[in-house]
Amino acid sequence: MSKSMLFLFTETSLHAGTGRAMSTVDLPIQRERATGYPMIQASGIKGRLRAHYSDRTLMDEKDFFAVFGPETANAADYAGALSFGDARLLLFPVRSLAGVFVWIASVDVLAHFHRQATALGQTPTWSVPTTQPGEEQAWAGSEAEIAIAVEGEKRVVLEEYSFKSVSSSVDVAAIGKWLADNALPQSDEYQYWRDNLPKKLCILHQDAFRDFTLYATEVQTHIKLDPSKKTVEPGALWTSESLPVDTLLYVPLTAQSSRYDKNKIGATDVLRKITAASHKVTRINFGGDETTGQGFVAIRFLGGES
Repeated sequence: MSKSMLFLFTETSLHAGTGRAMSTVDLPIQRERATGYPMIQASGIKGRLRAHYSDRTLMDEKDFFAVFGPETANAADYAGALSFGDARLLLFPVRSLAGVFVWIASVDVLAHFHRQATALGQTPTWSVPTTQPGEEQAWAGSEAEIAIAVEGEKRVVLEEYSFKSVSSSVDVAAIGKWLADNALPQSDEYQYWRDNLPKKLCILHQDAFRDFTLYATEVQTHIKLDPSKKTVEPGALWTSESLPVDTLLYVPLTAQSSRYDKNKIGATDVLRKITAASHKVTRINFGGDETTGQGFVAIRFLGGES
């Protein structure tokens, strides 16, 4: 078995919807049942990557069927060799009074990621914190970047909420540096984000993190116009929810030896096929509203050893 981690960094708003209203938003995004954190289900990840790599300039037919399996009509013949996990949230961007915005995380999401990365043979160089900030506290990567002085004390102001910036034994900047080096794209155009992630990372209490991921997403209002009158048609008004730009998600990948008779390749080579093809294109579109420029993400594969 060969293992890898796929990182998705949103470059435009991303709507991976549930198809039905669960609250005041008509078209909400997918969320974990227990935590309420945004996610993208594994079936959607697999389907979109399958459609993307069906381009014969990226992967020839034998390799494609070896990695992803046969067409739907022949699904009973054999299974694909690549297994996908759900895309889970790692970093979430939030407006900040100082520094424009920050990436927030919690000990909870960092622990989940650390466990998953370790299982895939990609153990981070940092350890999971054994404590977490208080409900009104924040651990900052750099106070100089995201904290302001309020009545003689350092505060981190996110949206309309204020958190006391407190020192901690946790090296937040070191966590940010590892993520910048291993999760973000390594092209020159991402140098600014790699430089700023260690400075703009902020760890919050898990309840505060959950609340931001619930209520600080983008909600867009849509209408339908009468083409002859150019006025809004009655009842044609709805809202859709999206993940904001600069959100970071991760997807665990595992590969087994190909079951495709025409191309019997090992697990390591299965993973190499898809990672090699990714060097030809560094962006993929996920979710809905593709024709309005939404859902474009930068991708980064990490690992692949057997």
